[in-house]
Amino acid sequence: MRVGRIALVGRPNVGKSTLLNQLVGQKLSITSRRAQTTRVQVQGILTLPEVQMIFVDTPGFQQQHGGMLYRAMNRSVTDALGTVDQVVMVVEALRWTPEDQAILQQIPAGIRPLLVINKVDRVTSSERMIPYLQARQEETRFSAIFPVSALQRSSLDSLLRYLGQQLPEGPLQYEPDQVSDRTERFFVGEFIREQLFRQLGDELPYATAVMIDRYVQEERLIRIEATLLVDNPGQKAILIGQQGSRLKAIGTAARLQIEKFLESKVYLGLWVKVKSGWAEDGTLLKQLGHDF
Repeated sequence: MRVGRIALVGRPNVGKSTLLNQLVGQKLSITSRRAQTTRVQVQGILTLPEVQMIFVDTPGFQQQHGGMLYRAMNRSVTDALGTVDQVVMVVEALRWTPEDQAILQQIPAGIRPLLVINKVDRVTSSERMIPYLQARQEETRFSAIFPVSALQRSSLDSLLRYLGQQLPEGPLQYEPDQVSDRTERFFVGEFIREQLFRQLGDELPYATAVMIDRYVQEERLIRIEATLLVDNPGQKAILIGQQGSRLKAIGTAARLQIEKFLESKVYLGLWVKVKSGWAEDGTLLKQLGHDF
């Protein structure tokens, strides 16, 4: 067997989570149109007859915001880079920003990353890609360059074959039917948080966190209760909505996604709690899965 860990890195909103979900063939990382949806590492495991690939989806490297939460997210990226066999740097077609260049410089000198140019389905003319590809090929650090569309699964099979050939030989690290190292409770919290991004405004989801208070398997359903943390009473009012309509919509959409993932009927109870400064509370951040 060839077995190894592969880190997916890149600036926020280039499609790393969508790429992970498509490569593994199952929704493990939450997605939205807003940047910085992923907050902690999520491992997706793909086991084929001759290879086991352990993909590590990292948060987008954050250079514009400070604070304990964002430092923990950046620490997650640097930790991943030090413990993997391959690095896949993901960028957006026709874009190469100072943030992209800074992330490339974060990759240890001894690693030659593979460059994945995502969202090529949005490029209306192939002629526009030629000078962009030529510019990327001038960067000699890349071991290979793959233009792909994660959303449409374009060229992903070729990418998987190439990655599998680069991994070292060794024993399986996970059982063949295991698709992630995270628990069901973790994914439940992520599916709830995904709906915060999908249904709230641009800023509010970043000021919220989800804590799973109860997760009990009953005879005919799984009973889940969760607390949504916000920074101030105004945010609480926005999240709940008029007569509870916003919170109900979030809960309904999240429950349907959770039921599909768990393949079980689910009762989902959501409560909103004001906890000022939660993003600077190290103990709470550790409970939410962040390492320091």
